[in-house]
Amino acid sequence: MGTDSPDNSELFEHFRFSADPGQALLRIDKFLFNRLEGTSRSRIQAAANAGNILVNGTPEKPNYRVKPGDEISIMLPHPKRNLELLPENIPLNIVHEDDDVIVVNKAPGMVVHPGHGNYTGTLVNALMFHMKDNPLFTGGEERPGLVHRIDKNTSGLLVVAKNELALSKLASQFFHKTSRRTYQALVWGDMEDEEGVIEGHIGRNPKERKQMYVFPAGDHGKTAITHYRVLERLGYVNLVECRLETGRTHQIRVHFQYISHPLFNDPEYGGDRILRGTTFTRYKQFVQNCFNLLPGQALHAQTLGFRHPASGEEVHYEAPLPEGFSQVLQKWHSYLQGRSEE
Repeated sequence: MGTDSPDNSELFEHFRFSADPGQALLRIDKFLFNRLEGTSRSRIQAAANAGNILVNGTPEKPNYRVKPGDEISIMLPHPKRNLELLPENIPLNIVHEDDDVIVVNKAPGMVVHPGHGNYTGTLVNALMFHMKDNPLFTGGEERPGLVHRIDKNTSGLLVVAKNELALSKLASQFFHKTSRRTYQALVWGDMEDEEGVIEGHIGRNPKERKQMYVFPAGDHGKTAITHYRVLERLGYVNLVECRLETGRTHQIRVHFQYISHPLFNDPEYGGDRILRGTTFTRYKQFVQNCFNLLPGQALHAQTLGFRHPASGEEVHYEAPLPEGFSQVLQKWHSYLQGRSEE
């Protein structure tokens, strides 16, 4: 998702079972229902119908009869929640909604789902209010409908499922990386190339648990690949478009820090200091004024494409930059123009 988002693989659970040699023939949905505590039969059936239950490596439907020695795997969306979540009447910027999905443009500064001290005011609280008659949002899920995420201060597009089958089908797309997403980021410095690829395993920073870290040798962390191209060169900063092959926690933010071009105003990765430019007081004040327009890193999930879970058609959505991000770009344009006229 998420994305620069927290690692989207965390949104799914994987289970594997081996049928005993004496296993009697039994429908696979019942076989799994008997073994997965707290998981409804409808959720198991939805997983099967979405192709997320494999028997000996082949997807099977709910009525498949388990035989002795079968190797069974199932991928399920996130577990039940441990905390009480309350619907909250928080405005949502809805880009698209139908019976199966809702696509929202998340504002910068909004947390996607509760946790780590953010138990109210999240996108999930807003969705629970918006869909208070929907069983998926009243059934005790910790992250109802979510198949990807983006960071609190990252703005932009998220798709949320509205029923079990849509959830399983979307989860499969995001897990297997067949969804399509691009981001726009403002980064410090003038990029050497017009486009490129950043590669480096990403894992928790051993010295600072809230941060991620690139392990260049690949001995730790998970594979992470970010494609980028420069959209606009604005002197001491560049506007870039990013496309992710992987969806690791803070991926865009930590990858650009790794190549010495941290995101503009990113407090966790050193981008909230003046890293390029002059020592003039007027310039320092100009950059500070830009920082003040943003809640954090200048990063926006601009486009989102996926296969619609009901129609099977490819759909595509775009969201304009949020006001603060747009104003920062306008300020850099004006600053550059002013320098050229001096």
